Amino acid sequence: MCLAIIALSALPDFPVIVAANRDERHARPTAPAGPWPDRPDIIAGRDLEAGGTWLGMTHGGRYALLTNYRGPARTDPAAPSRGTLVEAYLRGTQPPADYAREVQSRGARYNGFNLIVGERGTSYYVSNRQPGPQPLAPGVYGLSNHLLDTPWPKLTRTRQAVSAWLRGAVAAEGLEGLFAALADRTPAADADLPDTGIGLARERLLSSPFIVDPAYGTRSSTVLALRGDGGAELHEIRYASDGSPAGREDWSWPPAGGDMPAP
Repeated sequence: MCLAIIALSALPDFPVIVAANRDERHARPTAPAGPWPDRPDIIAGRDLEAGGTWLGMTHGGRYALLTNYRGPARTDPAAPSRGTLVEAYLRGTQPPADYAREVQSRGARYNGFNLIVGERGTSYYVSNRQPGPQPLAPGVYGLSNHLLDTPWPKLTRTRQAVSAWLRGAVAAEGLEGLFAALADRTPAADADLPDTGIGLARERLLSSPFIVDPAYGTRSSTVLALRGDGGAELHEIRYASDGSPAGREDWSWPPAGGDMPAP
């Protein structure tokens, strides 16, 4: 996943909101978001190539998300899958602070990553490109392929759009309005592009919040929310290589008219 905005305690009805785009090779096999067969309390997509996931949550209110840290000069093709860091948190029971410290202690074996893990009332950010986990206070945060809140144009623009939604569009649009914030296909001006060692043409391609390219682009947009009533929901729209919608998943618990599924 390459872009995420996280709103913590910004709204009483939604103490945790995540709006995120996953950018990846279109050829990489992926399972859509849904309950995992061996752990139906986990709702997440699955990377069918290397294992793990990039974003997910549990019925009990645990959530986690991961982005890669862009640094091609420091990439080890033999390193373990970073997606397992999200999976292990969702499967486990460690408090976010303990898990973040444990990940930091062994983070050097992975290629560059940013990881946010949380539950109701507590969230932590950890990266193997900076020392020490960071507790997240209430607020609105942005994460792309550098450190937390690095002001790349795509991140700044999307965080502004999500902040505008938080200020006034919620009643009219509900969570659905966040997909509009994630759909921005406008590239950044060359003068505003970061230099991460991948060349100007690639920086341009990756500079828009939503990326359209035949080989590599935005594969899905996801809105994840923990609700103030104790429930939670996750909505995912998937896209084809031309940027057109290719499927949708909507999960919530307790389900409408039913009880909370057992973990």
